[in-house]
This record gives sequence, C-alpha cells and structure tokens, in this order.
Amino acid sequence: MASYRCVSCKAEVSNATGSVQFKCPNCGEEIIRCVDCRINAVPYVCPKCGFEGP
Repeated sequence: MASYRCVSCKAEVSNATGSVQFKCPNCGEEIIRCVDCRINAVPYVCPKCGFEGP
C-alpha cells in the first residue's frame, strides 16, 4: 500500500478525510494536501518545478 504525505506539512494522509490530490498547474506533478493545510491556506511548493501555491 502506498503512503501519501502532504507536500506542506509532510503529514500522512493515506486515509484522511478532506485531503486532496491534484496536478501541479505548472508541470502536472501530483500534489497532495492535508485538510489542515487546505483550511489554513498553508503555502505549498511543487517538488518537481518549484511552483508555489496557496
């Protein structure tokens, strides 16, 4: 089973309700965010291209 982590806080989000997985708007790399970072608008950085988002 794969382990998924939030790109902002590195929390485990494999079965977390409210977490989201989407493609980077710049390069298409997979971005995973936990519910806490989403609610608090914690910035994220794409690990592949360095794109920064809210």
